[in-house]
Amino acid sequence: MTTTSTSGGSPAGTLTPAQAAALAYVRAAATAERSAALATIARHLADADVGHRSEQLIAAVERARITVNFHPDRLCADGRAVAAALAEDGVYRSQFVTGISAGGLTAYPGGDRDRWERRMFGGAYQQTGVTPADRPIYGGLNLLDHADGACPRFGSCHLRLRPEVLARVTFCVGDSYLGPDVLGTIDAFEVVLAGLLAEVARTGVCLGRAETDVACLTRTLLDVSRPAATVGRALDDYVETQVHGTLDLASDVEELVVDPSFAGTATGTTLEFVARRYGFSLRWHPGFVLPVDEVDAEFRGPAIPVLAARLHREFGRPDAPVDAALIGRGAVSLVTEPQRWADRGPTADTLQHLKQLWHVLVRFGTAYPG
Repeated sequence: MTTTSTSGGSPAGTLTPAQAAALAYVRAAATAERSAALATIARHLADADVGHRSEQLIAAVERARITVNFHPDRLCADGRAVAAALAEDGVYRSQFVTGISAGGLTAYPGGDRDRWERRMFGGAYQQTGVTPADRPIYGGLNLLDHADGACPRFGSCHLRLRPEVLARVTFCVGDSYLGPDVLGTIDAFEVVLAGLLAEVARTGVCLGRAETDVACLTRTLLDVSRPAATVGRALDDYVETQVHGTLDLASDVEELVVDPSFAGTATGTTLEFVARRYGFSLRWHPGFVLPVDEVDAEFRGPAIPVLAARLHREFGRPDAPVDAALIGRGAVSLVTEPQRWADRGPTADTLQHLKQLWHVLVRFGTAYPG
């Protein structure tokens, strides 16, 4: 099979024909909408020098990093923990390969994810000969440099990718399960910027930050001296990215950012090994903790505090709060000893509740004790 090289320049930056076709499809559609996008940007910026301002904003976008959030302790379909698979394989794989997801489990031919990708990429990944390993990797564009990554709902840790990867990425505003009408590439990003500005103007929410507006967003993006990153808690508000081609740890990752609940654990040790083995730094973000009796019963429903109490009783310490590692121990137990959870009903329901408990932790948790 022939390949097409991207401007990333590394062996991992080669694309199969299907991957190249997906990028080309999005680029062509975004380029065709560029004039309309610039008009939208002009309306929202209300700036006489809108052309220069747009260029400044695009330059700010190019400085941002893509982050890929993941739970390191979850078990892949082959029985390995995600952290162990990263250590052994040296690549980050899509849910079509791993069989797990912190979102919906629909990554199979004919599933929802497959249908979304058909629509998004013009059927490129439904061609004969395309394998699960060819599918894109999902992450987010961390425009505001949130310490917990662009999309913390999908994992407590994240890979921070090198800027060269941007050349083989497609973007959309919000999650792709919503069926976005417009996607872009880094060299045809105006349509995504226009969509982001329109969304901020409509909702008053900017990438997880409430009570903001277009002027606030543009000032923040253009402020290269803004304070060090804090957690963004952006559960539902992000610019989604789809990385086409292999995500190779050694050539595509510049940093691994880890939840502090894994410090001193086997998972944490494995992640430290991953960083050393593949040559990038490891950093601990502030994390999220919540006393078990403060787990909210409204945000994700009344079943969540009950589950939190059970996890704390069976897998935690009396004086310890709920954190990412505790939820992970429950998620592993659900796979390895399902009979333990039979009284809660279908496994799929408990899995969903574990995800929702993580969302509660991100939304309401405080920083891990330093």
